[in-house]
Amino acid sequence: MGYIVDLSHHQVPGEIDYDKLCAQLDMAIIRVQYGSRTIDKYYKKHIEEMKKRGIPFGVYAWVRGVSENDMRVEARDFYNRSKDLNPLFYALDVEEKSMEDMRIGVNAYIDELKKHTDKKIGVYIGHHLYKSFNLDLSKADFVWIPHYGVNNGKINSKPDFPCDLHQYTSTGRLDGYNGNLDLNRLMNGRTIEFFTGRKEEPKKVSRSVADRATTYTVKKGDTLSEIASTYNTTVNKLVDLNNIKNPNLIYPGQKIKVNRPATQVITYTVKKGDTLSEIAKKYNTTVSKLVKDNNIKDKNKIYPGNKIKIKK
Repeated sequence: MGYIVDLSHHQVPGEIDYDKLCAQLDMAIIRVQYGSRTIDKYYKKHIEEMKKRGIPFGVYAWVRGVSENDMRVEARDFYNRSKDLNPLFYALDVEEKSMEDMRIGVNAYIDELKKHTDKKIGVYIGHHLYKSFNLDLSKADFVWIPHYGVNNGKINSKPDFPCDLHQYTSTGRLDGYNGNLDLNRLMNGRTIEFFTGRKEEPKKVSRSVADRATTYTVKKGDTLSEIASTYNTTVNKLVDLNNIKNPNLIYPGQKIKVNRPATQVITYTVKKGDTLSEIAKKYNTTVSKLVKDNNIKDKNKIYPGNKIKIKK
């Protein structure tokens, strides 16, 4: 698997060998604006180069609205500056307190953006701001969190909060650019297909394989995150057990040692319109088992963003 990079005008196109850089990428996320007044001067160029090489991309905007109305203006500007470039998804970059109640402001931004697009909308929220901003992340389709640990270009930390994308360094290095890059990894069992829209649900390694083996053979499209989820372990444990240097680079045919699980646990994220009975049917289980395993008080009340554990 390749890398996921986010780019802005800090990465000057004239300093990038896009052929070399893109050969290593699975996806790119391009900044369009810093508030409404500052347009990222290279976003169209970055996107043009991604398109030339078939790299899936989304777009993001730093949020700076000072009122609910201002947030809606920013959302419209973000959409209008991006729509003709056909991004796969939109993300709000929430890293500063631009108004007193950021929860209300971000809700207004997302609400306005949803009036104009049916594509996925995510929220990037600073790790140190997660609790104090108290955003209603159930309104977002995905959550993106930066957490670096030792910021040395490698994965050596994990966010304290649930997320779908983890920005694990701001000092990443890749061929084709002689400077620092923000690098990200998939979390929560997500795959690239979740962001591109080709598949709604993460792929799962077949249970029959998981039940009978302590060594897994990597197939095309697999990620360590998915394998770890299926075998009820962690990416860090797989990395240590297999002496893997880069968790984002595994290859078809590669043998991965795993610990055989007593129980397979799948985590499902509730979407708008879901019911427990539908989820139970989809995963060949029962409502009563889901209620028991998840300590659900009212089986008729589940909400978008809820995490449902499914024990197989």
